[in-house]
Formats: sequence, C-alpha cells, structure tokens
Amino acid sequence: MANTLQSPSTEGDPGLSFAPSPEERVRYLSIAREAIRERIEKRRGQKPEPRSGEPRLGAFVTLNEDGRLRGCIGRMESREPLSLTIEAMAVAAAFEDPRFKPLSAGELDRISVEITLLGPRRKIATPEAIELGRHGVWLEQGYASAVFLPQVAVEQGWDRPTLLRELCRKAGLRADAWKDADCVLMVFEGFVFGDS
Repeated sequence: MANTLQSPSTEGDPGLSFAPSPEERVRYLSIAREAIRERIEKRRGQKPEPRSGEPRLGAFVTLNEDGRLRGCIGRMESREPLSLTIEAMAVAAAFEDPRFKPLSAGELDRISVEITLLGPRRKIATPEAIELGRHGVWLEQGYASAVFLPQVAVEQGWDRPTLLRELCRKAGLRADAWKDADCVLMVFEGFVFGDS
C-alpha cells in the first residue's frame, strides 16, 4: 500500500475536509510511536501539545508486523484534538486490541504504523452506493455494529458482497444480516498514511 491515500470527493458527498501536510503526517506518526514506546518502557512522557486549529476528527491506528495485522483500534468521531486522539488510539491498538496479545518490547522496531483519518459518516439507501477502495463501511443492527476502513476491502481482495458478509460476521451477526430492513449501512471516507 502506498504511504498515503486520499479518497476522492464527489458532488453530494462531504468526504474528508482535512488532509495533513507531509510535516503533520510525520508528527502524527511520531506521536503514535512515542506513545507506544513510553508504555512499553513504563515511563511517562509529556502529552503531545495540540496545535492551534488542530481538527477534531475520528482516527484509527493500525499496527502491522511483517505485513500482518498486529492491532487496530480507533474512534469514529472525537471531541479531542487529533494529536490526542492519535496518541490514545496508538496505545489502544498496541495493548488493548482483544484479538492480540499486548505488544512486547521485542516487537517495537518491527511494527509499521498506519493512521486513517475519518470523514463524516452518511447513511446509504442501498449497498450499491458503496465504492470499494473509496468508502469505509459502518454496519449497525440493534446493539451490534462493526466497521471496516476504506482500505480493507482492497487489501483483502473483497468484492462488495464479501465485504458485507465479513462486516456482518465481525458484528457477530449472521452473514446476510445486511439484507434485513432494520440493518443500517453508513459510509465514510478516509485519509490514510503510514511509515511503511
């Protein structure tokens, strides 16, 4: 995957209004790595200082080790400045993703960090509105919900039906629950960048 990917915006779709500069990307990746390192080394560093006008948006931090997922946690929305959201999500991805053991000191130099900044979600009327590679998808039915980031379907080689089935499974629902009248589908765009 390329270091950056920005979903194109189209008429009637708000997309993502914030794209960090190359310097900001380096800063956000550094914040994520330093937060993980501080936790591993059991030291308390200074919280990142949010910059003036820093946006407040949802973000996911994804960790990969030797090309395999090692942790991924995020917030769809955030009231905190982006630097603080990224710091918190980096620590959560490294130590709180229930699918993995907490990251160890020996793994620290082998992981790559990827950050996905999220645009606003919007409800869609039919699954045909999902554009693979452009849209992340949020599924919700009752108390169950699941999300895949925009890059997941492309990375996995999924078509739209496979994406929907996997989303249902991730939410703990039957594979065709996305067809139910009470199932809500929402899409969003993202800006992806990483250090790999």
